[in-house]
Amino acid sequence: MTDESTIDKRVGEAIELALAARSRAYSPYSDFPMGAAVVDEAGRTVSGALVENVSLGLAMCAERVALFSAVNGRVKPVVLALASRRTGDELTFPCGACLQVALELAGEELLVVAVDPDGVSDRVRLGDLITRGPQRHHFEPDDRG
Repeated sequence: MTDESTIDKRVGEAIELALAARSRAYSPYSDFPMGAAVVDEAGRTVSGALVENVSLGLAMCAERVALFSAVNGRVKPVVLALASRRTGDELTFPCGACLQVALELAGEELLVVAVDPDGVSDRVRLGDLITRGPQRHHFEPDDRG
């Protein structure tokens, strides 16, 4: 995924899917619906929505739902988009736990995109968001172990 038009196309696909996934979020406790999507180099996509639970530790962020589904679908993410309301006046980027999962499953070159309900977005390379995250293994869709 080297040319800018391909990157822009993948970002656009991820944004569209993340916004759609946001409408499916289950967020009765926070009332902060979030949707996410990943896209690989070939354009294969997976989305996820926030799923809350009265027991907070059982909730799952939209980004992790999408990333875990990508593993199940053998999709190697090159773009991760998160759609949610703004936090204060700022676009909402993934939390540290989601960034750590993304680092292991996609690597520091992953393009992370935050988008608000109006479609305003910003993007940054994962390695620039999580500069000193621990790294052990990197997911490859053909790993069978």
